[in-house]
Amino acid sequence: MERLTSGDFTAEQDPFALFQVWFDEAKTSEPNDPHAMALSTVDADGMPNSRMVLLNGRDGEDFVFYTNTQSQKGEELLGQPKAAALFHWKSLRRQIRIRGHVSIVSEEMADAYFQSRPRDSRIGAWASQQSRPLESRFALEKAVAVQAAKFGLGTIPRPPHWTGFRITPVYLEFWKDGAFRLHDRVVFRRASAGEPWARARLYP
Repeated sequence: MERLTSGDFTAEQDPFALFQVWFDEAKTSEPNDPHAMALSTVDADGMPNSRMVLLNGRDGEDFVFYTNTQSQKGEELLGQPKAAALFHWKSLRRQIRIRGHVSIVSEEMADAYFQSRPRDSRIGAWASQQSRPLESRFALEKAVAVQAAKFGLGTIPRPPHWTGFRITPVYLEFWKDGAFRLHDRVVFRRASAGEPWARARLYP
């Protein structure tokens, strides 16, 4: 793997190996949330939306994150199962763009991850009507208290409206800052999952 960091990254043939090297470096250099990514979706009218989410991990070639399916992004992902994601690591002056098809993780995978979350986060998943109007902070705190009392010290199951999504990429682009805006860029494209990648270096 060392050759990826010391040599010309635009010559790398495997986008996932390159992603992992850059991601590992970001985990040592970014002060907060190296796994944060801007997730872009579109609504039924084709109007785009972007927001920051946290990458939970990779499952094979897929990029996995979790959310409330009744939220704006959840509804958009279910209605238009395609998405783009952007990692920007300012400390490294690098970014990675991902575009691909979206699918839902298995029930077992969602259950396992939900139970790994802190207890207060599990209660919050039940209390928050994500993306819907909220009259006050007190109303949110009251909803959390109601759910905490409901579950007590018992098991907190995964809400039926909370699950994981996976992005299966057909496009990955790696960008590194260069002097005088002469940046380095390399893009990997494929028609669908499982097909070979076509790699090209791009003008900055």
